[in-house]
Amino acid sequence: MKTLLLNPPSFDKFDGGASSRWPATREIESYWYPVWLAYPAGMLPRSRLLDASPHKVTPQETARIASDYELVVLFTSTVGFSSDLRLARLMKEAKPGLKIGFVGPPVQVHPAESLAASEDIDFVVRGEFDHAVVEFAQGRPLGQILGASYRKNGQVVHNPPRRELQPEELDELPFATSVYKRDLVIENYNVPFLLHPYVAFYTSRGCPALCTFCLWPQTLSGHAWRVRSADNVVEEIRQALKLFPQAKEFFFDDDTFNIRKDRVLDLCRKFKPLGFRWSCTARCHSDYETLKAMADAGARLFIVGFESGDPQILRNIKKGATLEMARAFVKNCKRVGIAIHGDFIIGLPGETEETIQRTFDFARELDTETIQVSIAHAYPGTELHEYLVRNGFLTDRPLSDAEGHQLPHIEYAGLDHARMMAAVNRFYDSYYFRPRVIWRIVRKGLWDAHERKRLYQEAVEYLRLRAERWNYVRKGSPTKPVIAPGAASQNVASGPRS
Repeated sequence: MKTLLLNPPSFDKFDGGASSRWPATREIESYWYPVWLAYPAGMLPRSRLLDASPHKVTPQETARIASDYELVVLFTSTVGFSSDLRLARLMKEAKPGLKIGFVGPPVQVHPAESLAASEDIDFVVRGEFDHAVVEFAQGRPLGQILGASYRKNGQVVHNPPRRELQPEELDELPFATSVYKRDLVIENYNVPFLLHPYVAFYTSRGCPALCTFCLWPQTLSGHAWRVRSADNVVEEIRQALKLFPQAKEFFFDDDTFNIRKDRVLDLCRKFKPLGFRWSCTARCHSDYETLKAMADAGARLFIVGFESGDPQILRNIKKGATLEMARAFVKNCKRVGIAIHGDFIIGLPGETEETIQRTFDFARELDTETIQVSIAHAYPGTELHEYLVRNGFLTDRPLSDAEGHQLPHIEYAGLDHARMMAAVNRFYDSYYFRPRVIWRIVRKGLWDAHERKRLYQEAVEYLRLRAERWNYVRKGSPTKPVIAPGAASQNVASGPRS
């Protein structure tokens, strides 16, 4: 079957589905690459990867494009699911015989409910879907495809699960960057704390860490850490350097890149002769030797989830890291010259006004290059969601508004959603409105007109968003559908990633 791999235009400025572990409409526009969809796209001749939002493709135009195909594989999200159902209806109206399969966390967590939501969905795939959708496109009956759920004689059938791809199988997958060159425009992808343009892909799948809030390891990628060989990763880098000479940076978008020291050192030995800049996700457990090797091999920035400055909250969310580890890690990163984009979350289990203040103080103590502050969100399928439901901490407010902006939906005794929203603004104000931090940001644009333009746009959008947050706090609800943790900028970034 001629196949369209679709990251849908769920909302305007929506960074979701195959692009983001924290899907939302961004108040400050940014986009991650739809890496998951690139692998089956690379295995299917005559296929196309359509990433609608960053390429400004409307739902109507998407339906028109889909009519040229026989199969659409749509990567949906919890936030965008209802919108994606409307898009599926549009596509079926344009071409009634079109087959549509949904993939992604919400259909994995609730496959039967997802199929019941719309007759337009022909099947869903639970878990890693690379080979399942390829098999369907190649003509294999649904009943023979592991991991598929579908309707048969009025009943939902769940085929046995598919084993997660093993390291040798990951090496056999096509390069995501080859599909980017064929189907995407890399200049359309912007994450403000990364250099622009950037290119992102994975060197591994899964994460052994047990953070209770993290979506993908608990739904899509799993906790089993499986790696591509160093030679395979280097081969893709070599090719990508030729395909994208304009790229200023490569980003390794693994759930966590620096899991094992010996692998990191091996990769760094092989990266160093290539002379390229790169950034990655990281946990704060790497020692000085590892960090020095990464810096020498071209590492520029880490995204690190510190989450909280309160030790008990870190234990509550099974972070597997301590404040002392974070302090030592940041100190060593500064010694070797690697910048850090630090992630913090307001509203995790055990949060109080006092613990919020501890996190404020801890963030200023670490003094990373940039930060993001998110309000905790509990996605179905995560341990955090189960805990909040069991203890009555989830409100009846929706997870997002009608335009895909995330809304606060957690409350604790003595700490309601308005106080958490106020804390986000106070956090940013106390962190960024310091002379040395202002200078740290402004100096980036002094000699670079491109960066100067980016900084100006982000500053304007951030100040607007800040005002809207304060308005939310005063009135207890937004005057327009703009809230919270999902914006991305030097100051406000795209939700927890590690």
